[in-house]
Amino acid sequence: MQASHARIAVSRAQLGLPELSLGVIPGSGGTQRLPRLVGLPKAVEMMLSSRPIMSEEGKEVGLVDAIVPLEELLKVSKQWALDIAARRKPWIRSLHAMDKLGSLSEAHDIIKMARQQAKQTAKNMPQHLACLDVIEEGIIHGGYIGVLKEAKVFKELVASVTSKALVHNFFAQRATAKVPNVTDTGLKPRIAKKVAVIGGGLMGSGIATALILSNIYVVLKEINSEYLLKGIKTVEANIRDLLSRKRLAQDNADKALSMLKGVIDYSEFKDVDLVIEAVIEDVPLKQKIFSEIEKACPPHCILASNTSTIDLNIVGEKTRSQDRIVGAHFFSPAHVMPLLEIVRTEKTSPQAILDLMAVGKTIKKVPVVVGNCTGFAVNRTFFPYSQGAHILVNLGVDVFRIDRLITEFGLPLGPFQLQDLAGYGVAVATTKEFASYFPDRTFHSPLVELLMKNGRNGKNNGKGYYIYKKGSKPKPDPLVLPIVEESRMLTNIMPSGKSIIVTDQEIVEMILFPVVNEACRVLDEGIVIRASDLDVASVLGMSFPSYRGGIIFWADSIGADHVYQSLKKWSQVYGNFYKPSSFLEERALRGIPLVSTLLLQHYSYPSVYSI
Repeated sequence: MQASHARIAVSRAQLGLPELSLGVIPGSGGTQRLPRLVGLPKAVEMMLSSRPIMSEEGKEVGLVDAIVPLEELLKVSKQWALDIAARRKPWIRSLHAMDKLGSLSEAHDIIKMARQQAKQTAKNMPQHLACLDVIEEGIIHGGYIGVLKEAKVFKELVASVTSKALVHNFFAQRATAKVPNVTDTGLKPRIAKKVAVIGGGLMGSGIATALILSNIYVVLKEINSEYLLKGIKTVEANIRDLLSRKRLAQDNADKALSMLKGVIDYSEFKDVDLVIEAVIEDVPLKQKIFSEIEKACPPHCILASNTSTIDLNIVGEKTRSQDRIVGAHFFSPAHVMPLLEIVRTEKTSPQAILDLMAVGKTIKKVPVVVGNCTGFAVNRTFFPYSQGAHILVNLGVDVFRIDRLITEFGLPLGPFQLQDLAGYGVAVATTKEFASYFPDRTFHSPLVELLMKNGRNGKNNGKGYYIYKKGSKPKPDPLVLPIVEESRMLTNIMPSGKSIIVTDQEIVEMILFPVVNEACRVLDEGIVIRASDLDVASVLGMSFPSYRGGIIFWADSIGADHVYQSLKKWSQVYGNFYKPSSFLEERALRGIPLVSTLLLQHYSYPSVYSI
């Protein structure tokens, strides 16, 4: 398109160069032509962000020459071409244009600033700096030389692990839309026009926000007027935040809020298409709610729970509508995080799954269908994450060193800062839940209880492992170190009472390899349809770095045998938590990639190859 002598577009057409999101750089002269068409600052912004612009903005910046109605596109384009050939319109060769590039010193400053930004926002991703290098080459030595370097660099990047990981992730997300015996049966999804959300806390208000932003009418239920008002105010705050960050227009915000109604009884539930329960992780409470909504809702209504750990069979065991019960597990904040984990039991109907998948797509989530177990796919896979971190701390490794290394690896937060943000009550509750189901591989660390005993509750009260003050970044709190020492004395697992000596790489591996190990158990039990679904879930639900492809892809990239041998060695020294699963052992010893898994065996579905 950029190589053309002119560009004609229809209204609201999307234009852009998204190649960096796949680990490569724009090809066919894209790195050279775009700066010459729209100017260097705009070109750098478009390429580094991979975000498209609309044709209207393209017209303003010089990428588009004319915008016409769709029915006139071909006629106008033909005439424009004839006019260029007849010299009635300018004959512009974008590769040779210089008028929008500015001076060399200006270009140098723009690229220098962009490099600094890329080093901060795109760590471990070589394509961003490589793209800037290629752009700079063309500005200094001319467009033709820039194109030659572009081709060379593109060839190198397309063979890189980063590009392969991002491409894998791109196709893996699209594969989640295919669910055997659900999407291939000829069923049509029913449209959910009205949805009830039970619970106006952090999760419930976030779910309600996501729904009303997509023009779905929401009934938000709480137990009393005080809690209801608080829930509605949280939804309003979510909308205001989007407005302040210019992610939402005022008229759209007003329309969204008009789609919300608060109630304290079930009178409005008689015509809802979907109910999402989002109350605290309390089994008797959830069972009571499901018994009530079964009676209050119409027969076609899907009965969903946002539980993150509790077995759905237990949640719905006091109902007669087992075929309508499904998990709708959102991730916090629910109106921002892109994953929707759809959890089915053996009795959940294909229609209920298909309908919930359609809701997920409507509210711009990526739905991943998984099987039913404690913690489901994502939380089950990642429960060893914080466990491994606590083992290391009690073995004498510095808390803040662990967080720093995990963020350098690519996760947005280390395990301890993540606990601060989630709240210690969540950490205690989930650990208790997993300990009851997986006692053989659960580590009991007293550290969180000691923090709470010392008046710390993370970001909730501004004091955790870090100090939280409004308007400033969290800072490590040295006053937490005596509490850590008390935890080490209680657990008494340091060899001969001395801190272990480990490298930075070993720390990262001792935290993430147990996650890989649990992922192998999830694969072995058929909790996910294909291994790549777990990659998508880990990236979108746990913010595992996309440029590493996901938890399974990453494990295969470093070798299942290395993971297995490391875990085996650590299990002999530090205990059963690190014991390799039989699935991992078999794959490692036979040299079979983990990603080649053909599952869902638990549901006896046809084999589906991972991409």
